[in-house]
Amino acid sequence: MNTATETPQGTTAAPQEADVIVIGGGTGGYSTALRAAHLGLSVILAERDKVGGTCLHRGCIPSKAMLHAAELVDSITEARERWGLKATLESVDWAALVATRDDIVSRNHKGVEAHLGHGGVHVVRASAELTGPRTVRAGGRTYTARRGVVLATGSRPRTLPGLEPDGRRVVTSDDALFAPGLPQSVLILGGGAIGVEYASFHRSMGAEVTLIEAADRLVPLEDADVSRHLTRGLKKRGIDVQTGARLEGATVLDDGVRATVRTPRGELRTLEAERLLIAVGRVPVTDGLNLAAAGLVTDERGFVAPADWDRLETSVPGIHVVGDLLPPPSLGLAHASFAEGLLVAETLAGLPSQPVDYAAVPRVTYSAPQTASVGLGEAEARARGHEVEVNTLPLTAVAKGMVHGQGGMVKVVAVRGGGQVLGVHLVGPHVSEMIAESQLIVGWDAEPADVARHIHAHPTLSEAVGEAFLTLAGRGLHQQ
Repeated sequence: MNTATETPQGTTAAPQEADVIVIGGGTGGYSTALRAAHLGLSVILAERDKVGGTCLHRGCIPSKAMLHAAELVDSITEARERWGLKATLESVDWAALVATRDDIVSRNHKGVEAHLGHGGVHVVRASAELTGPRTVRAGGRTYTARRGVVLATGSRPRTLPGLEPDGRRVVTSDDALFAPGLPQSVLILGGGAIGVEYASFHRSMGAEVTLIEAADRLVPLEDADVSRHLTRGLKKRGIDVQTGARLEGATVLDDGVRATVRTPRGELRTLEAERLLIAVGRVPVTDGLNLAAAGLVTDERGFVAPADWDRLETSVPGIHVVGDLLPPPSLGLAHASFAEGLLVAETLAGLPSQPVDYAAVPRVTYSAPQTASVGLGEAEARARGHEVEVNTLPLTAVAKGMVHGQGGMVKVVAVRGGGQVLGVHLVGPHVSEMIAESQLIVGWDAEPADVARHIHAHPTLSEAVGEAFLTLAGRGLHQQ
């Protein structure tokens, strides 16, 4: 364990006392620290690894860099097969790809370090534990928080009993990200966002991919039509999608893994691949925090639940929690933790701050095709008692959708009779860059007629969003 006490360049050593102490330097932790410092509070940030956390070093940023490389590979295939451009991919230089990915991560990391330094945040590079409601021990020293302590220690990949990762044949998403090379075949256990993204990446890189999900559809927390369109797109790319399937057991071989899967019909199917990737979610990291010393306990799932969601304050006054430690309705998403960090920092500074509107937090899966959603799905809206009307429009209903030629859809769920928009769901190319408009629509309780007044540039994919709302408002041109 690193017990050194260090600070970013240009700052002084951490004092024994500060207004705010943050444990964990991921997106939730460093956003809390920076906002608090900008508001004039003194801040100590304890981080045992690198600031930036999982998202920057083992998750969002490196994985999306690799998915961008996969998109480039797919573009070469499309150029040849669809557009008649005689482009060929000679090979994938894995070392060069990794070097570019790591350079992007490194530059982002240096940026976060610089922001903390310029903001005057004191970074203690050590594991930290609570010794009381306002005291923290890190790097052999005890620090006191005058206003409050913020817990932001994040999460790690969930594993399964009896199927322990070895980092070589049975791997987590962390292991897969830093593997020394590309497998020719991979079994992926888990059809949520992480599993789908890794399935998409490996398929683009030429691997035979089997995606196994115990639920009856992929991304089961999303709208059913999102799952249907996503599954169709992945199967079209040659990915073997097995839903309603349960892993019965796995054996590590010299050259791979043999898994036994029970199908929805109760049949046993044997599958083999070079690698088995476990992507069945993530669990909060609370070990070593010594929560009991401050009078805190986790719930049965390992989360630290707030007593006051408007302030994200726990049952112990002055201790707040952000990021992956929070149970639902928090979403375990980096961009949600930024908002949570701002809220907590402003609360500790004594400023009024709006609670996080989790219903208006966008959810994105960066596969090919991509999915992006905000708000309620159709079934969820009905289950909550809403009388709804729904409009689903294929992306190919607009010219730019035909240009891309990847299918996809826009689905809008609204209160029947022209009422507020409850949810917007997108599947297709680049929809991750299109969801911000829908976030505003849902977050501001807009109605279809409000959105129908907006003019979308032509030709763009976003026209499909506009057309879907025009139709709900009774003004559509391209739907019957």
